[in-house]
Amino acid sequence: MVTESEEPTFTVDELAARAGVTVRTVRFYGTKGLLPPPAIGPRRVGHYGPGHLSRLALIEELQRQGMTLAAIERYLHQLPPDLSERDLAVHRALIAAWAPESAEEISRRELERRAGRALGDEDVDRLAAMGVLDKGADPDVFRLDASLLRLGVELLDVPIAHETILASRTVLLEHARVAAQELSRLFREQVWNPYRDSGEDPDHLAAMKSLSAHMQPMVIQALVTAFQRSLSEELRTAFRSPEGREGREGRER
Repeated sequence: MVTESEEPTFTVDELAARAGVTVRTVRFYGTKGLLPPPAIGPRRVGHYGPGHLSRLALIEELQRQGMTLAAIERYLHQLPPDLSERDLAVHRALIAAWAPESAEEISRRELERRAGRALGDEDVDRLAAMGVLDKGADPDVFRLDASLLRLGVELLDVPIAHETILASRTVLLEHARVAAQELSRLFREQVWNPYRDSGEDPDHLAAMKSLSAHMQPMVIQALVTAFQRSLSEELRTAFRSPEGREGREGRER
């Protein structure tokens, strides 16, 4: 039992029950650093709080969106260490509102049927490198982003080395992560915090999710447009050979 000024605490069994996971899962997340350690009370009993429960809910949402444990670990390690229960709920709501809903579990046979062709191990590796699917413990079951399948299959026969695809994806993800962090900070500081502090809506979390959903198309379109323009300019500059410049200069003269 707790007073109004105290946060409720849970044993590991109570935390697991509330989060809908097993005790083994809670302890595994703890060893991986996904959950902070509990407070140790009398008789060496660990006590968990609402922050642990919110973090478990965030991990569940990230897994629902198809992220691997390694990716979740990287994501959580980038969050500020002093995030409150409410802050974690905000992150979870943003992920649910912005993440694609096309991720699904699929067998290799169904994957090949949708792809319209047989897929060897090298093809599967290339699709994974492009972010079309994630491989799990079962070699014949995948986590598929159906919205990317058609493009991924078309790119299978393009003569680009597997290492080049991986390197390209790494570059894109790193820059996308920086942009996402800056956009998240901007949204939190200039949109969410003032809205919450204004007291206009008691259901702040639902209002935030609505605001985020309305912003999503605008932000995505802006990112895509900026990337297309920047890439076009870089390619024009990179492939503007000295011979081509001299020929154009000669014609101009």
